[in-house]
Amino acid sequence: MNDIREAAGLPEVLRALARSQPDEAALIHIRVPDADDGHDTLTYARLDLAARELAARLRAEAGLVPGDRVLLQLPSGTRFPVAFFGCLYAGLIAVPAPLPGNNRRELLRVKGIVRQAGVRAILTDGENRPAVRAWLSAQSLEDVPLLVTEGPDGAPPGPADAPPPLPGETARHDTPALIQYTSGSTSDPKGVVVTHGNLLHNVAVMGASFAVPPGTRHGGWIPLYHDMGLVGHLLTGVLLGRGAVTMNPIAFIRKPHQWLSVIDRFAIGHSNAPDFAYALCLRRTRPDQIEGLDLSRWRYAVNGSEPVHAPTLRAFTERFAPYGFRPDALVPCYGMAEATLYVSGTVSRPPATFHADAALLERNVLAAAKPAAPARSTTRELVSCGELHDLTCRIVDPETGAALPDGTVGEIWLRGPGVAHGYWDNTAATEEIFGAVLDGEPYLRTGDLGALLDGELFLTGRRKEALTVNGRNLYPQDIEHELRSRHPELAALPGAAFTVVDRRGERHEEALVVTQEIARHLPDEQYARLAADMKRTVVREFGLPVRGVALLRRGTVRRTTSGKIQRVAMRELFLADALRPLYADWWTGGPGGTDGPER
Repeated sequence: MNDIREAAGLPEVLRALARSQPDEAALIHIRVPDADDGHDTLTYARLDLAARELAARLRAEAGLVPGDRVLLQLPSGTRFPVAFFGCLYAGLIAVPAPLPGNNRRELLRVKGIVRQAGVRAILTDGENRPAVRAWLSAQSLEDVPLLVTEGPDGAPPGPADAPPPLPGETARHDTPALIQYTSGSTSDPKGVVVTHGNLLHNVAVMGASFAVPPGTRHGGWIPLYHDMGLVGHLLTGVLLGRGAVTMNPIAFIRKPHQWLSVIDRFAIGHSNAPDFAYALCLRRTRPDQIEGLDLSRWRYAVNGSEPVHAPTLRAFTERFAPYGFRPDALVPCYGMAEATLYVSGTVSRPPATFHADAALLERNVLAAAKPAAPARSTTRELVSCGELHDLTCRIVDPETGAALPDGTVGEIWLRGPGVAHGYWDNTAATEEIFGAVLDGEPYLRTGDLGALLDGELFLTGRRKEALTVNGRNLYPQDIEHELRSRHPELAALPGAAFTVVDRRGERHEEALVVTQEIARHLPDEQYARLAADMKRTVVREFGLPVRGVALLRRGTVRRTTSGKIQRVAMRELFLADALRPLYADWWTGGPGGTDGPER
């Protein structure tokens, strides 16, 4: 098949690969990164057979019919792709979600997904069935059937004859394949309806953009319930015939060097990760852990899913250049679930940055800073997210809906075959986000702010998180990053900056609040000194007074499953006086006082 976009659906592509390269590895899962035999391999023939056998069981034994939604609660490993493709072969809609853990907010979020998607069954494996069953009981979800990927004897299918043709083998491009729930960085998560056509198109575009050399694979540690792991690693690697590699995300968090080791040992040429992952490798990788490491085959080190910081890119390149890592391997990208994943990025060059005039940027103009003004307070270094790929992108005034010229910051609107069809059972949100119209054509409103300049896309922030103070437009990630870079006590820990309305008598004005995790307990006088220093940093670098500082315990700042800061949620916690800070420096009244922020 010359172009997978010509296929009717994903099962047709997998069937063709199972015939043409049956013994090639479709998936390699790393159980124990440091062990020679610590991995499992699933060939294309085995994946195809196991998925078809599971599809037959789902239809015959569970009574599921095409269009039913099935929640996938499985770890990264060989059973996840079997479950995913098994659903597609049966004509079912897969709904990936994390396994139950200790995070109460995440448990409630997944319960909401089960109910909102109208899930007809939950699919896990035998090892995790007790934990999932206990979670179902605790959440009063016993009415949802719980199924396992293994056959009746507890083992995967043997080399038996394949079952007869299944509904998914005749899927159409507009048939839903997946409901990908958004991370909910600024609102409650919504279920993006992704079709077979969306996935085939996006995988083909990524295949053309990231021309992985023969003998190398896609893969990394991103969990498969996240679109960056599912589409960017698993589906792209498998459907392009290159194979994918997965590893336990916890293994990476505990020992970041193991990600780099797996890239070397298993010839991964394309691996995605958010910016914090590259920063974590810089902070917590010792020379003895990476002795003999060879990163020369890592052709595409994609950095996306959260704001990309230029200092991280430079430091990572410098640190790992002696191990074969090339400057042009780092690829800052932009993507989102509503566009199936991949929106923009430029390969085969070092990351491109732009030193913008900070004062003009606050007025939504992207222009180069003057060479004679190198002070950090007068410039903002932005990282280009590269060129658009088979998508039409327009920058639009979010208030008027009018198109803006190049070099002007506005909301990013997209249209093209990779854009999904809307949200599951959410007409109002679908009309608001997918129903924008410009020049008579429908567009997706991304909610992200940015500008086009010389064909490159620059992101500046999220519309709902942008700070408007005294007529100036500022971006919270700039303030948060500056504080971490200036104060060692805050390094590598998340923070959230936002504004609230401060009401003082007859005066109502926007006030900046900074919440920030801190690594260790300090005496009160040191907390006070740090909070005062943080205020001075923001005044000096941004010319903006800080009206409130909250120093928080680790794990307090809300984040999405992909690590994005949930600033809207942090603002709500602040207004509810629910942060419980280690130290707080509020203005008179503070949250909950007679004079203080409006709720």
